[in-house]
Amino acid sequence: MFQKKKFVAAKKVTAPTLAPTATKQEEGEGEGSPSKYPELLRGFRDILSDEQGRWNLVRDTVRKFAEAYSFDRVELPILERADLFLRTLGKGTDVVEKEMYIFTDPSNRSVALRPEATASAARAYINHGMLDRPQPVKMWYMGPMFRHDRPQAGRYRQFNQVGFESFGVDEAIVDAQLIVIGVQMFREMGLDVKVEINSIGTSECRTAYLAELVSYFRAHRAKLSEDDKRRLQKNPLRILDSKEEATRELLKEAPQMLNWLDEKSKEHFMKVLEFLEEMEIPYVLNPYLVRGLDYYTHTVFEFVLAEDQGELSQSALGGGGRYDGLVELLGGRPTPACGFAIGIERIVKALEVKGINPPERPAPKVFFAQLGDASRRVGLKLFEEFRKAGVPIAEAFGKNSLKSQLENANKLGVELTLILGQKEVLDGTIIIRDMESGGQEIVDVKKVVALVLRKLAREEEPVIPSGSAVASS
Repeated sequence: MFQKKKFVAAKKVTAPTLAPTATKQEEGEGEGSPSKYPELLRGFRDILSDEQGRWNLVRDTVRKFAEAYSFDRVELPILERADLFLRTLGKGTDVVEKEMYIFTDPSNRSVALRPEATASAARAYINHGMLDRPQPVKMWYMGPMFRHDRPQAGRYRQFNQVGFESFGVDEAIVDAQLIVIGVQMFREMGLDVKVEINSIGTSECRTAYLAELVSYFRAHRAKLSEDDKRRLQKNPLRILDSKEEATRELLKEAPQMLNWLDEKSKEHFMKVLEFLEEMEIPYVLNPYLVRGLDYYTHTVFEFVLAEDQGELSQSALGGGGRYDGLVELLGGRPTPACGFAIGIERIVKALEVKGINPPERPAPKVFFAQLGDASRRVGLKLFEEFRKAGVPIAEAFGKNSLKSQLENANKLGVELTLILGQKEVLDGTIIIRDMESGGQEIVDVKKVVALVLRKLAREEEPVIPSGSAVASS
């Protein structure tokens, strides 16, 4: 199986930072002069309404796939005991050494804003006795994570992730199905992705491999950066994910983990690849892919844009893998598990680059204009009737001028405007204005919802040319 595919090292390039390195005052961490207005902390952002259409597309697509594949949603706390992440992520990782928001709470406990949620999901699995439920236990989550690293394109110090986790089954088909779910979700959103994939085997295989890897790089130690020298000493596997050009060159001749896998790990990985080929999921074998956290075993993978989108193409939209030892590490009984997480900000940016921008909400087709308090009282009830009927309707109850209200209706591009004045309130009628033709008709206010529904339905009916076979039949 391994001879069928050529191992290709996927080129990894550090995503450009959004701003140059800032001083502590510039980052809002010093005693700088107070601003006239409140300012955002560096690395944090507001997500305004003009982006919400893309965010809703991601949220709705994820929820649809989670329900289709029987994943149950969990809400995990943003604040956890710091030890949860210190134990699981690895002391030699950048997340633990540089990026975690850790502080002492009023109860004198060391707590952390979650930098990721897989460890929290495993804790919840143990805390709530999910080990005794029918396996696999499949859960998904969505929410903010926090890492105090330099802001990058598509990633901030508060960023949002969606995660899918499956606990209790060690079969290769679970790894493959999670990858399939991720790829199909991206396709449904309009993004074409490929999968970079590798196997890092078990801790036993890695012990022998790491001895060989360390020996190789020690012979070239003079060419390594200080960060990579530190990685080589504390956590050698991290050197495979180095962004240093000199190290990337050395990696071309470095030992590869795939050649050190035991037979069970090879068999597991081979089955994963066979399932992906059966599902026609495009993948690239990347022998240097290790992911950034220590709890991974066996399969590791990332979702990367398949088409060129400039700088964005160099960044993974998400990734994951198998972590069979995580539950046991947290005090539970040995439990196989696999999962992935995707970054919403990066996906939203990719959608923007591709020109995909769904509306935040359905565009209104009807506008309600009123004159006077009596009309407003009737209008509030009427608005509710249209809402219950499922008709997107807009209004400007706070405006008194009919002219300004009609200007709003024109800007919104509605098909119909309902006009209710004092006379209409007394007569129990309402005016329907066709915004395209300018024609108006006065109708019974009690029948207006049904009349508007019929008018809108006629507008949506396909126009059949008079000479067509259907029209003449």
